[in-house]
Amino acid sequence: MNEQSPVKKRWSITAKEALIGTAIVILHFCLWFGFAYGLGSGPPEEYRYIAGMPAWFFFSCVIVPIFIIILVALAVRFFFTDISLEEEEEKK
Repeated sequence: MNEQSPVKKRWSITAKEALIGTAIVILHFCLWFGFAYGLGSGPPEEYRYIAGMPAWFFFSCVIVPIFIIILVALAVRFFFTDISLEEEEEKK
């Protein structure tokens, strides 16, 4: 039989979802770091401002979190699976 046991199936699903979550966290950090230290590395006199905030702050602390929230919502909608965490009784 090639069929996985319910426990192994749950572990494979949770491992996949953990990898997706970890990838999103790493992407979030890279985007935040890139905008914060990429745009914010010059002298403050040369900063560009968006809505009264320095561009580096606006992108890293306003736009990136909104993008990540949308990305998490899409990941949950399309890649995550609803599974029962209760022990399933095997039927004979």
